[in-house]
Order: sequence, then C-alpha cells, then structure tokens
Amino acid sequence: MQVLITLGSNINREQNVVEALARLEQQPDLKILAVSPVYVTQAVGADGKAAAQPAFSNAAICAETELDPFTLRSKLRALEAAMGRVRTADKFAPRPIDLDIAFYGDRVLEVAGKVIPDPDVLRFAHVAAPLADIAGDWIHPQTGQTLAEIAAQHSM
Repeated sequence: MQVLITLGSNINREQNVVEALARLEQQPDLKILAVSPVYVTQAVGADGKAAAQPAFSNAAICAETELDPFTLRSKLRALEAAMGRVRTADKFAPRPIDLDIAFYGDRVLEVAGKVIPDPDVLRFAHVAAPLADIAGDWIHPQTGQTLAEIAAQHSM
C-alpha cells in the first residue's frame, strides 16, 4: 500500500525532522519512495490563524508498506514518543515531532479517532504543499482533486 505521511516539528525543528526521516528510513516495514523539501512556516492555532509559538519545519514522505493503518499509526506514535513527544489535549501545542498518516492509499477511514485522509490537507498550505511536491497527481478520494490542485488553492 502506498501511503503519504506528514512530518512537523517546532522544537529543535531542523534536527528533529532529519532524525525522524532517518528513523523512518530504518523501519523494515516502510519503504520510503520520496521525500519532500522542508518548509518553514508560522505555527497556527485551532482557529487556523498564526499562533505565538516557534515556527515549524514541515515535510512529507511517500512510502510503501504492508502494515495496516492501525499498526502504522501505532508505529508512528511510538517513534514520536521515542523522540520526546508528549501528547496533550492541545493538538496545536509545540512539539519535537509530529507524524501523521495523510493518506492510506485511496481509502477513507478513521484510525483511533484520526480521520484519513487527514482533513488538514484541505485546510493548511503547510500540509498540502509538501504532499503535492512528492505526489502532485495523487487524487483525494473525497474531493476528486489532485494534491497539486489542492496545494494551488493555498498560499505558502
């Protein structure tokens, strides 16, 4: 199954994105096919507006996996925890690393309360742009748009 995974960090961001990529490449059940450029963007809050916290580094990978979406999400959460991520009620809190399944093939599903495709793909340029860089022709199963079309609707 081809998957798209987003990465984000705003605590020691340059080092943590590189480290997360290295750790993902070491996963035997994940074959990385493409890595996006890293974007530096202002942090946003729940309202979608600029938040008063450090800037983020954002990137994305395209990978192939035999893992089901629940196991993949569990592995990503374990990697986050190993890198010092402590999840809080505030989804928009500063973090050393954030790894999310943006797309799991063309499937539409919910994995432990997380909707896939990630709704943030349609809301935020910092999510859409890196994905479009590595999978611009990927069709969003709910909107029928390509990731390139979605990214073009947002300004970076």
